[in-house]
Amino acid sequence: MSEKSSKPKGGRLTKNGQPPKSPMIHKDHFEAQVHPDWWRHIFTSLYLKTDGDVVNDPGITGKEVSLILDTLKVQPDAHVLDLCCGQGRHSLEIARRGFKNIDGLDRSHYLIQRAKSQGKKEALPVRFKEGDARKLPYPSDSFDVVTILGNSFGYFESVQDDMRVLKEVARVLKPWGKLLIDVTDGDYLREHFEPRSWEWMDEKHFVCRERSLSLDGQRLISRELINHTQKGLIADHFYAERLYSKESLTNLLKHAGFSDTMFHAEVSPESQRNQDLGMMQRRFILTTTIKKQWAAQKKKKEQTKEVVVIMGDPSKPDALKPLCIFDDDDFYTIDQLKNALRQIDRYKITYLNNHNTLIHDLARIKPKVDFVFNLCDEGFNNDPRKELHIPSLLEIMGFRYTGSGPQCLAYCYDKSLVRGIAKEMGIAVPEAFFIRPEETSFELPFNFPVIAKPNFGDSSFGITTRSVSYTIEELVNAISEIRSKIGYEKPILVEEFLTGKDLSLGIIGNAPESYMVLPIIEEDYSGLPESLPKICGYEAKWLPDSPYATVKSIPAQISEETKKLLEEWCVMLFERLECRDYCRFDWRLDANGNPKLLEVNPNPGWCWDGHLAKMSAFSEIDYPKMIETILAEAEKRFSRETEMVVEKPLAPAGVS
Repeated sequence: MSEKSSKPKGGRLTKNGQPPKSPMIHKDHFEAQVHPDWWRHIFTSLYLKTDGDVVNDPGITGKEVSLILDTLKVQPDAHVLDLCCGQGRHSLEIARRGFKNIDGLDRSHYLIQRAKSQGKKEALPVRFKEGDARKLPYPSDSFDVVTILGNSFGYFESVQDDMRVLKEVARVLKPWGKLLIDVTDGDYLREHFEPRSWEWMDEKHFVCRERSLSLDGQRLISRELINHTQKGLIADHFYAERLYSKESLTNLLKHAGFSDTMFHAEVSPESQRNQDLGMMQRRFILTTTIKKQWAAQKKKKEQTKEVVVIMGDPSKPDALKPLCIFDDDDFYTIDQLKNALRQIDRYKITYLNNHNTLIHDLARIKPKVDFVFNLCDEGFNNDPRKELHIPSLLEIMGFRYTGSGPQCLAYCYDKSLVRGIAKEMGIAVPEAFFIRPEETSFELPFNFPVIAKPNFGDSSFGITTRSVSYTIEELVNAISEIRSKIGYEKPILVEEFLTGKDLSLGIIGNAPESYMVLPIIEEDYSGLPESLPKICGYEAKWLPDSPYATVKSIPAQISEETKKLLEEWCVMLFERLECRDYCRFDWRLDANGNPKLLEVNPNPGWCWDGHLAKMSAFSEIDYPKMIETILAEAEKRFSRETEMVVEKPLAPAGVS
C-alpha cells in the first residue's frame, strides 16, 4: 500500500473553464460506495499522476528522508524495512545516502515494479517485494527500524486490521527496534478537510475531489474523479482512511506492545502545484519502541511429504485428443513429469489415475496424505466439463490440493463470463457477441474478420483455421462446424479477430503474498504459410504434422508500457477470479497495439513443452524446477491458510 493524499476524479470543462459537477451521489452515501479493499485497485499509473505533485517530487522526498534519518539517528548498516513503500521513493533515497540493508514492501504490483526498475537502473541495494502489511513475509527479529511513511497507515476498514499491521511490525523488529510512522493529523483534518476541490494534474488531465466524514466520524471518505480534456471521465474511485488522533494512536501502539511513543515534527509538503494536498497537508511523525525478548529459534526438520498426484484416466476415452485416446505423446509427457518429481527428495509420490476407483482410493490413503497435486485437467472421467469436480471432491473429503478451486474453474470455463468480469474491471476485451444454442439467425454488430469459438472449454477444442471468417458465408460455415463438433446444445462466442501479436503471460504463486510473473511470450508465425490465419488453435496444439508445427514461442517484443499494463491486469484477474498457485493468461494486440484479453487458464497445461514451461525456460527455470516451484508455492499457501484459521485478532479496548 502506498501514500494517498485524498485525491478523486471528473468529466469535461464547462464553457467558463470550470470542471462540471460530478455524477451525483449524496455525501451521506459515500461510505457505502467504498470497497473494504479499495487499496487493492487504486495504486496504478493514475495514482502517480493524481499525487505526483508530492510523490514524484525529489525535493520533497529528500527533505522528508533528512527529517526521518535525523529523527531515527541510525547507522548506515542498520536493517530497515520501508513498509507500504509505494514506488520506493523513500527507500531509494535512503539507499542513495549510503544505507546497505533496506527492504521495501507494498501491496501494489505496479508500484513495486516501478521501484524495482528504478533501483536496478541506479544499482541501489534495495530489495523490493509485494505483500500484505498484515502478514509480513519476513522472519521474526529481522529489522532495526520499520518505517510507514507518506500517510500510508489507516487504510483498512477496521481497527483490528490496523492492529494486525502493528503486531506484525512488532514481530519483525529486533528487540528495542524502532517504528517510525508519518501519518495525517486526524484531529486537524476532521475540522479542516475540503469537501470539494479540483486541480490540474498536467496539460490534459485534471482531478475533482469530494470528501465527507464517515457516519462515526472516524474515517475520511474521499471520491476522486480523473478527467481527460478530450476523453472525459477516465476513473472514478472511492476510498477511506482512518483519522487517528495522537491519543488514539498512542493507545493503539500500546496495545500492540510498543512503548516510549514520541511525537516529533509536523510535516506539510510544499507542492509545486500549490493546490489540494488532501490528507498530506498536515501530518505528524512519531517514533515508538518495541521492548521484547528475542524469538525462540525454531529448528526446521525437513520431513518427507506424502503427495498424491491425480491425473486423467488413460483407460477412458478423451474427446479432446485427436484420436480420443491417450497416445505415445501423452505417455511421454507423463514420464517427463514423473522424472521431474523424482528429483524432489522431500516428496513421496503416489499416482492415481483410475477414475472408477478414485473416491475409494482417496478415502483409503487419506490419513497419511499431506496434500494432492491436482493435474487432472482432463476432468473427472476425462470430461472437461467435470474438471471442477476433482477439486470439489477433494474439498468435500478434506484434502489440501494444488491449483485453483472449483469456483475459479467454473468461472474460467465460460469465456463470456470472464469477458464480463474483465470489462467490469476496466480490462480491454475484443468486441464480441454470444450465440445461444437455439439461435439460428444473428446480426453482426462489428466488422470482419471475426473468429468463432465454443463459449465453454479450453485446449483450443473447436478452434481451427476455418474458425476465422472474412464473410458472412464463412462465419455461418464456421458456426455449423463448431456445432457439429461440440453439439447443438452449446453456446458459441464470436469475437473480432485481432491481428496483432499473440501473447501469453504466466504467474506462479499466489498474489499478493508470494508469486512470480513469468516472461511474456509471443507466438512466432513467420514460418506459417500466408494463406493460413495466425492463430494458436487446435492444429497448433494437437496435430504435429500440420503447417502449424512451425509456430514457435519467443520472448515478446513489446513496449515496456504494454508489458507493465499486462502484468498489472493479470495480477488483478488472478485475484478477482480466485486463481491459485499457477495460471496462464492469453492476450492479443489489436491493429493499434492495444492488448485485449482472450482467455484466463487456471491450472494451465503442465506438460514439459507447454506454454508455462516455455515461459519458465525464458526465466532460466527448467521443467523440474517449475514443477517444484508450483508445489512450493502451494505449500506456502497451505501454511498461510492454516495460520488464518487459528488467528483471531481482538479489538483493543479503548481505541477509537
